[in-house]
Amino acid sequence: MKVSSFKSVTPNIKALLQVALLGASLLAGISCSLASEDELPRKALPYISDDRLAKPEPENWLNWRRTQDGHGFSPLRQIDRNNVSQLQQVWRAPLQQGANMAAPLVHNGVMFLMSTPDTVMALDAASGEQLWSYRHPLSRPADAKIGIALHGDKVLVPTSDLQVLALQASTGALIWSHQIQTDIQPETAYSLRSSPLIAGNRIIQGVAASTAPGGGFIVGLDLETGEEAWRFHGVARPDGPGGNSWNGLSLHERSGGSIWMPGTYDPALDLTYFGIAPTLDTAPLLADPPRPGLTNAALYTNATVALRPTTGELVWFYQHMANDQWDMDWAYERQIIETTVEGLNRKIVLTAGKLALFDGLDAATGAYLFSIDMGLQNFVTEIDSRTGRKTLSPEAIPSADSSALLCPFSGGGRNWQATSYNPHSGVLFVPMAEMCFQGGPTGQPNQLLSSGAAVVPRPMPGGNRQFGRWQAVDLASQELMWMHRQTMPPVSAVISTAGGLVFAGALDNSLMALDDRSGEILWRTQLGDVPASFPISYSVDGKQFIAVVVGQPSLHASIFTGLVGAFLGNANHLSQLQREGAAIEVYALP
Repeated sequence: MKVSSFKSVTPNIKALLQVALLGASLLAGISCSLASEDELPRKALPYISDDRLAKPEPENWLNWRRTQDGHGFSPLRQIDRNNVSQLQQVWRAPLQQGANMAAPLVHNGVMFLMSTPDTVMALDAASGEQLWSYRHPLSRPADAKIGIALHGDKVLVPTSDLQVLALQASTGALIWSHQIQTDIQPETAYSLRSSPLIAGNRIIQGVAASTAPGGGFIVGLDLETGEEAWRFHGVARPDGPGGNSWNGLSLHERSGGSIWMPGTYDPALDLTYFGIAPTLDTAPLLADPPRPGLTNAALYTNATVALRPTTGELVWFYQHMANDQWDMDWAYERQIIETTVEGLNRKIVLTAGKLALFDGLDAATGAYLFSIDMGLQNFVTEIDSRTGRKTLSPEAIPSADSSALLCPFSGGGRNWQATSYNPHSGVLFVPMAEMCFQGGPTGQPNQLLSSGAAVVPRPMPGGNRQFGRWQAVDLASQELMWMHRQTMPPVSAVISTAGGLVFAGALDNSLMALDDRSGEILWRTQLGDVPASFPISYSVDGKQFIAVVVGQPSLHASIFTGLVGAFLGNANHLSQLQREGAAIEVYALP
């Protein structure tokens, strides 16, 4: 008997179902607060089909960046340039304190949100009233995670103990759970930081493993049962393709290749795209290859990989930067965009690493098309126009004898704070931090990278204490448009809307709306805490909302709080800001 709502069930049967579901929850060792009849959504929750995921209704936010192509754009236009100054908070729901980078999802007036520690909630998206909650029990500290995924009648949930769960969307009851098995290390060396990606009949989940021998990987799970169908390793195996790119290291000596961010999916090409992180064990790769036939490129680090979702087949890959000695990390979102390149309509995959240097690749083949430099970096001095191969400045190669001022800072000119693309205007909006570091010499103790290369933060020359920058880029012409600069750097992703707005959060607890044509700030509010998360926009009964999670600071936000405070000295006011705690805050017009 399939029950999607208790409303059509008689009271006696309803009571029996509640007891049965509660008993199943207790046997599974979970905490599940079931919704009563009055607490259930006012609207039914239609089945979320593949077609709906590919083209969600304007009022819904069904994917991490709303659409499977990762644009981070809302077609809603009720809130626009003319009335955004009237935005006001309409509800606020407290969350538990802890590190998280939450990306809420909204489906037919119901908001689904993963908070720390490993708690999933369903809320009335118009009022904030809780409909149900589910807390997964943990025997280890909770990891910071981006969020969850939706499909059919399921909420798909990654946990801190390497499980993927399927919950019933209408009640929060557990449908199934799957334990991801690790290859080499105990499970504590691995984490699930990204939200799952739904592609056809697969749940595709990235696994991070910064220091585990053998590195991170991606798994494809069966959508109906959770069983693993395939696995792709972010670190090339010695006897497999790319195996000779690790300077002759054994598998046990190879690490990195983490998958930190969700992938994107193109149903027409039936390809998923993921970014793979570098290794922190850089010392063995700094040396020249010990014998012919070997390289130190370290595949598949800093690469885009295009995988067939049903089988996990590697269709193509492109390595943006080989042998990354400074953790410049091309691990972020891969946006699928149709645009004009040299007068021809092309479907591209667009991404950038911490250098804020964007590469455009052909989505079907991985062929290099172009690069766009945001002007922050001094690592790369030349880019081959045919292959995209990057030539590094000699100063960007770690040395035991010298150091150099390198830009941007290892925390990133851009980081996990995702960009937004407006398909109507063809403009990309990029949040960035302007900061540098003194890099080297190598051989220093207690450094993040195994080469021992020192990393000492420095202000950007000529930066005038302006650490935050939001940049608009015309993608067709590949030209930089307006920029907005301010003292405080970004700590949230950006979203753009059909109302001509760009919403962004900064380190000083602020949320602002910028005019997408000029970068002018049209509205700004002080949130209750730092918005280190992914804002969204949705509507219920014709009313548009802007929502953002606050008070669950990421490592990135914590690092930049210390650095900006140190650089500003007596002018720093971050320490005086009120921290009201974790919550989701929602805004709308009066």
